[in-house]
Amino acid sequence: MARRALILIEGSHYNGPLYVQAARRLGVHPITLSADPAQYNYLSAENAEAVRVDTDNVDALIRECSRVRATYDIAGITSAREAACATAGKLCRHFDLPGPNPESIEQCCNKFVQRQLLARAGVPVPTYHSATDGREIESYAAEIGLPVILKPAAGIGSMGVRLCRNVDELAEHTTFLLGGKHIWRTSPMILVEEFVQGPHYIAEMMGNEVIAIAEAEFGSPPHFVFSEYSFPAPLRPDEYKSIADVSLSCLRALDLGWGPTCIELRWSHRGPVVIEVNPRMGAGDSQLIQLAYGVDLITEHLKLVIGEECDSRKRHSQTVAMRCLIPDRDGILNWNDDGSRAAAVPGVVDVNLVVQHNTPIVRKGDYRDHLGSVVALSPSLPQAKAIVRRAADLIGWSITPFPT
Repeated sequence: MARRALILIEGSHYNGPLYVQAARRLGVHPITLSADPAQYNYLSAENAEAVRVDTDNVDALIRECSRVRATYDIAGITSAREAACATAGKLCRHFDLPGPNPESIEQCCNKFVQRQLLARAGVPVPTYHSATDGREIESYAAEIGLPVILKPAAGIGSMGVRLCRNVDELAEHTTFLLGGKHIWRTSPMILVEEFVQGPHYIAEMMGNEVIAIAEAEFGSPPHFVFSEYSFPAPLRPDEYKSIADVSLSCLRALDLGWGPTCIELRWSHRGPVVIEVNPRMGAGDSQLIQLAYGVDLITEHLKLVIGEECDSRKRHSQTVAMRCLIPDRDGILNWNDDGSRAAAVPGVVDVNLVVQHNTPIVRKGDYRDHLGSVVALSPSLPQAKAIVRRAADLIGWSITPFPT
């Protein structure tokens, strides 16, 4: 009988190693198909098989999967990377394997279409317009009222997303998005959105079930770089139910509900307002959920992928908080210690420094700015937050400005 293989389309610097490890625990051989396997350092560290192939070409992927099938029994095909989720769905459909609806994934990844579908279904969303030039952006911003958020209709990790608080910031970011500095993979389309204010929450879903809701905080505006996460979010039962109900409405409106979904919301004067629906697992959230509840979402996702039954029952309930290290300037990063002092703080369970010593830092204003993180467990949320903040302050690092 042929050995079973799991095909992973592209990788992920956050969850990629965990998918490889989970596949092996489930007894399937992980094979990553990537346009550039060398970009994923964990593949060599895990001694994982990888094949170079044009992952934007579905026909090329079908040919490569067919070649793999000559040696292995393909148990499933998936991706930890949002940009490749629809492609993975198309391959699942071609090879008659369990997977999400690729058309639904593509609709969800177009934030303008996503907004339209949610609004039509009565799901609360920010006031929004789509624009393709500076004149439309200026007009819609005036209609909505400053401050507004400008964001590409297609993109991930807050790339190109900015809060514009005045006309100068609006003009500056419009020039950035349309003036050649932002890399577009599709025809340029910009969303001009109301800035919904209030606490930020993230609902992690598996199938049609709300697994957990996190509270999240951002670093300094005008960008949206996460600085802190915590599970469970400090919500009253009625608030939890309201967020859960809205999240499930999103799945119905977008025809999702297979595999993981990550939904971001803000609690405004209107109640929960949906900021974004992502047809994937939140980056880094799987480890926090496993610590908080004993549920390994990546393993449970892969069970669905290979046709097994998913078990997302919570084994326990603990409070977990994560503090992210974010640079406050550009320059050369200098780590003055290895994080061992932070790791020694009671309650800290993980210290992860993801950027190497002497690395040039040029802030992007998105997820790529994270230098590392500290995670702690504690009986209470205020205590967990205090622990990670104290531990983060003990990590010795500095940034030397670039020579003028």
